[in-house]
Amino acid sequence: MALEPDRPEAPAASTPAAPAAGSAGAAGTDRAAGTLYRQVAADLREAITTGAYGEAGRLPAEGALAEQYGVSRGTVRQALAVLRSDGLVTSRRGTRRVVLGTARVQSFSELLSFTHWAYSMGEEPGGILDSLVRRPADAAEREQLRLEPGSEVYVTVRLRTLSGTPVMVERTVYPPRVGEIVAQLPPDVVSHTEVLREHGILFTDADHTIDVVAANAEDARLLGCRRGGPLLRERRRTTDPTGTPVEWSQDRYLPGTVAFSVHNSLATSALSRHAREGD
Repeated sequence: MALEPDRPEAPAASTPAAPAAGSAGAAGTDRAAGTLYRQVAADLREAITTGAYGEAGRLPAEGALAEQYGVSRGTVRQALAVLRSDGLVTSRRGTRRVVLGTARVQSFSELLSFTHWAYSMGEEPGGILDSLVRRPADAAEREQLRLEPGSEVYVTVRLRTLSGTPVMVERTVYPPRVGEIVAQLPPDVVSHTEVLREHGILFTDADHTIDVVAANAEDARLLGCRRGGPLLRERRRTTDPTGTPVEWSQDRYLPGTVAFSVHNSLATSALSRHAREGD
């Protein structure tokens, strides 16, 4: 989750916790004020994700929130900016913030790990290996993984679940040095990424392409969906710190289980993934 930089501000005059003038804690309060918006954002996020405001409901006005939390309106605006960048709320000029959904958002780096993303939402991640084969790489795989002609690859197909519910089919192509490790793992291991990290295989950079595809026969069998029905596809090539490809993967999600949001700014851009209960 991308947070705005801390911008300390003096507490509002009505803030109950404001220290007396000249007290030794005044400077510390100034420093702590910069973290108040994080606390407000966390509390509002919890309320949103538990459905306190409902789907498409409206948050209280800034003034009401400032009074509720005993902070300034500036602190409330910072907290709301965090929720907006997370894709939890939106607003138009002259209107109160509208709740977009009950989703929790992961930072860009968490897209590399389905397991971390699941745990962050309080879900139990699962991985069921459907197949693992070693075969000659085709032209596209050689290009994506920068392999020489005649090279082999390891290809896995796994059903990923959240608390036992099928969510996504994960198809991953590994170069030999990585695939040899994956081939030794138990079929029900939850996270390949974590195990590979223990073996010194680091996932540090990734290129993502997101589109919609029709479910094939294998997707339908694993996900229990209709063949030809729409699935949200995320294709990903991941590299290690040296820029060497370590996987080429495509994940196919059932509709209504995940959404991707993009936050753009002049300073940075971040892509995040979050669960959705419906469009």
